[in-house]
Amino acid sequence: MYHAAMGVDVNGVLARILQEATANLGSIHGIEHWARVERNGLWLARRTGADGRLITLFALFHDAMRENDAHDPDHGPRAAELAARVGHEALGISVEDLDVLYRACWGHTRELHSEDPTIATCWDADRLDLPRAGITPKPRFFSTPLGRELARFGDLSPLESLALRSLVPPV
Repeated sequence: MYHAAMGVDVNGVLARILQEATANLGSIHGIEHWARVERNGLWLARRTGADGRLITLFALFHDAMRENDAHDPDHGPRAAELAARVGHEALGISVEDLDVLYRACWGHTRELHSEDPTIATCWDADRLDLPRAGITPKPRFFSTPLGRELARFGDLSPLESLALRSLVPPV
C-alpha cells in the first residue's frame, strides 16, 4: 500500500523491515500492535501537529527488533539502527526526518518525555496501546496534554468514541 498523501510506500518499507525483523509478528508487540500505534498516532497527530509520515514509519519500526515480549530494553535502539540502515531515501524522507525517526525509535524504550511534537506523539501512540498487555496507561508517562487526558480514560480502544470526540474539537 502506498500512502500517497504521505509519500510513504508502506508495503515497500514493511518488506524491507521484515527482512531483518526479530519480533514475533503475531505477538502482543507484532503487526496488529503496529497498526494500532499508527491509528493512535495519526489520530493524535491531527491535534498535535506531528508529522504523519514519521508516525507511520515509527509504527512500523519501533517494535520490529524485539527479541521477546518481556523485558527487552534494547529493542528501541535496535529499531533505530534498522531505520538508519534502511536509510532516508528508501523511506522517502529527508536526512533530518530520519534523525527524528531514529530518536523516536531509540527513545521509546529509554526516555519518558519529549518536547518534539512528532516524537511525543509517537511515544504517546505506543503507550495508548498498553491495555493490550493488561497495563493501565498512567498519564504521567505521556508527553502530550491530549495523551495524558486520554490515559485518564483507562480503556483506549475506541479512539473514535463519542466521549473522546467531545474531548477535542474536530480539525
